[in-house]
Amino acid sequence: MKTIAAATALLLAAVASPATAQVSPQEYAVARAEIVNLSNRLMIAFDAQDADSYANGFSKDAKLDFIGGIANGRPAIRKMMADWWGKIGGAATVPADATSRPRNHHFVVNHDITIDKGGRTGTGRVYWFALTNRTPQKDVQPLYFGHVIEHYVKEDGKWLFSKREVFNESLTNRAVFYPELGETDPRKPKP
Repeated sequence: MKTIAAATALLLAAVASPATAQVSPQEYAVARAEIVNLSNRLMIAFDAQDADSYANGFSKDAKLDFIGGIANGRPAIRKMMADWWGKIGGAATVPADATSRPRNHHFVVNHDITIDKGGRTGTGRVYWFALTNRTPQKDVQPLYFGHVIEHYVKEDGKWLFSKREVFNESLTNRAVFYPELGETDPRKPKP
């Protein structure tokens, strides 16, 4: 009987200990929904070329690393994005009599989100892709695809990106394999 009581006491101490505390399923569900919405809003801001809304998805001292460069801090992210859109022709004028215009849309899917102990930070792996109707034949086609490694922080009651590393697997920063996605080097023989 003493053994059962001691084991029960040890189990209760471990469960109650802050070192082993996990967020509840309800806290996880709310955090996940907020983070997925954050990702979606970021892509909408990206496609709208809204540098303010885009940068406001990041914490004050966040880091963004993507094909357009690396920026540290919300003001630098805002400037880098505005410069990027200007560089790639984002400021093209639309004729006054236009009834439509070509555009790109970015999508984020397969969110794999972990919320750290305490519920104030987290990490994620996310796939993304982009479609365009900027084609000579005026149809819709895939443009790019890749993945993102994200770090989240909860500031002033809302989730923000503290770091976002975007891999465009259609362009220059593609790799043979991505360990962060659970891939192993395909060049090495399997045991």
